[in-house]
Amino acid sequence: MKSFKDVFENYQWEEVKNKLENVNLYDVRSSLQKKNKNLDDFLNLLSPVASQELELMAGMTQALTQKRFGKTIQLYAPLYLSNECQNICTYCGFSLDNNLKRKTLSDMELMIEASVLKSMGVNHVLLVSGEANKIVGVPYFQNAVRKLKPHFSNISIEVQPLMEEEYRLLHEEGVHSVLVYQETYHQDVYREYHPKGKKSNFHFRLETPDRIGRAGIHKIGLGVLLGLEDWRIDSFFNALHIDYLQKQYWKSKFSVSFPRLRPAEGIIEPNFIMEDKDLLQLICAYRIWNEDLEISISTRENEVFRNNIVSLGATAMSAGSKTNPGGYAVDKESLEQFETSDERSMDEIRLMIKKAGYDPVMKDWDSVYSGI
Repeated sequence: MKSFKDVFENYQWEEVKNKLENVNLYDVRSSLQKKNKNLDDFLNLLSPVASQELELMAGMTQALTQKRFGKTIQLYAPLYLSNECQNICTYCGFSLDNNLKRKTLSDMELMIEASVLKSMGVNHVLLVSGEANKIVGVPYFQNAVRKLKPHFSNISIEVQPLMEEEYRLLHEEGVHSVLVYQETYHQDVYREYHPKGKKSNFHFRLETPDRIGRAGIHKIGLGVLLGLEDWRIDSFFNALHIDYLQKQYWKSKFSVSFPRLRPAEGIIEPNFIMEDKDLLQLICAYRIWNEDLEISISTRENEVFRNNIVSLGATAMSAGSKTNPGGYAVDKESLEQFETSDERSMDEIRLMIKKAGYDPVMKDWDSVYSGI
């Protein structure tokens, strides 16, 4: 059965690096002028020299986003179910080798957390957990979705990679979208960051979006952990992945997120520093290349950046986020996955978006429309 692995193996990391280094200003301007853009154009817009055209790219990004999505920003909040994890990931606060307090929400605690989110006006919730199949496996997720479904119009998940049939089961329960990040597409570096656990299997993770697509999930979210490797090369491979998936699973929608390494218990320092202007260039490159792609900005980013990105390409934002299980009410001191940077409340983020002339959307989809 065909998968992204077949496409991925036709590309070499060093070859992509060399192409990026050899892009000139003429290449960038030619790509900006083209009507129908391809992956070569995306690579040109990622290149170091393209930063010279960042102002023009930002203007194009704003216009294209408003044309496709209007002046709206979808708002959501994460609900962390568990920080139990059987993987050793050198950049993550949930890593197995961090000897700290672990927490998995009970049914009662889950509903207490949900009630706090509802009081904040949240209608789109993202369920997040560490990767511990025996403690937080598919039966746990099924139960959580069943209990939350009457209270939220949109339920997404960001959990361990699952099998195709398991994604089908969760889809039947009412899961709307699945987020999965490759972290880095550099195979050798990937092994260094993931020395133990199921996550150390590079290719199993690489083929996860294929399993999600075959299961008929409404939306698939991808991204890389910015800071592990060269963000330009990793982002090219992420776009290559999205390009393949859109052609293969054309009934699904797609989103991209931009997690930058943030402080957390026991993690490494970023291997590659990505400045705010670099992230803006990356967002612009994605939007100019792909008008239909949803672009999500998390609370990892600082207030100033998030204030400005509202009108420069973002279509979704998290707000009021707590990155630890029970963080909203049940157990505020449990282990966080990472520290947030934008700590403003949901109400403050809504007000900020309105002041920017945009409409904060708390509910833009309901399971009733899909028959789930």
